[in-house]
Amino acid sequence: MIGLILLVIEVVYMKMAVRLKIFDIPHHQSSHLGVVVRGGGIIFYIAFLLWSVVNGFPFIWGLLGLTVLATVSFIDDIRSVSPIVRLVCQFTAILLMFYHSGLIQTAPHVIFILSVACVGMMNICNFMDGINGMTGGYSLVVMLALLYVNVNVFRFTETSFLLYVIMAILVFNIFNFRRHAKCFAGDVGSLSMGFILVYLVLRLALRGQSMAWMIFLVVYGVDGGLTILHRILLRENLMKPHKKHAYQIMANELKMPHLQVSLIYMGIQAVCCAWFIAFPNYYTFFAQIIILSAAYLLFMKKYYHLHVKNR
Repeated sequence: MIGLILLVIEVVYMKMAVRLKIFDIPHHQSSHLGVVVRGGGIIFYIAFLLWSVVNGFPFIWGLLGLTVLATVSFIDDIRSVSPIVRLVCQFTAILLMFYHSGLIQTAPHVIFILSVACVGMMNICNFMDGINGMTGGYSLVVMLALLYVNVNVFRFTETSFLLYVIMAILVFNIFNFRRHAKCFAGDVGSLSMGFILVYLVLRLALRGQSMAWMIFLVVYGVDGGLTILHRILLRENLMKPHKKHAYQIMANELKMPHLQVSLIYMGIQAVCCAWFIAFPNYYTFFAQIIILSAAYLLFMKKYYHLHVKNR
């Protein structure tokens, strides 16, 4: 039933977006062609909101944090918002999430490090949202892994909440996980999903008493983190669009179909999640980071020159 409700809401939003001309128009840094509805990922926030209404707002501070984030992100999808305003809202959202999780009483330096890491991971989720199927496919893999842990390993959150989010992702994928997408997540979608994933993985890490559970976001973390480091070394403005992620080179320079690239990322993350669930320790954590980092560097060594050539 919830899936049908979310589907109807998504269809209504898309029709409204067409009337209001909320489109994603490709530019020279885009990995897609054609005009597509922007902001379809608002369904992720709506799923969180609906679950909260049905269940009496048990994650009220988390919901408030996501509301702040989703609001400024949706406005940014329509018209540009100052990067400073966006960052302030992102940190506000994370601190509200920390308050709900009880982390706000932790030592200030720990709060600072964790908040920077969480905001960074949310923005990586946004940076990685550049081709059809990526956000919906990758998020689905992570959410299914979280659901498996919650049901079969140890409980760290409400199972119904995980199911609501999974339903929202499936609805979004109907319109995005296809050769010619009908809608894109937009900042409201990619950042909202980034918040939800960080929120859940952090709860998992706290319940499991090991930050190694953050490995559930390792593929995005390695690609996004190393790409940011590369851009810093090149002295580029990190706030400007670019095409230096491995997935962008696959799609643009190697001309791989978008869904094929998304499936590669989904498959690698699925293997990483399964490996860690089977062997949940820091040896697995560091082994995965080392292997993926080496693979990223080898890929860039072989193909990055194509990006430089095509600029």
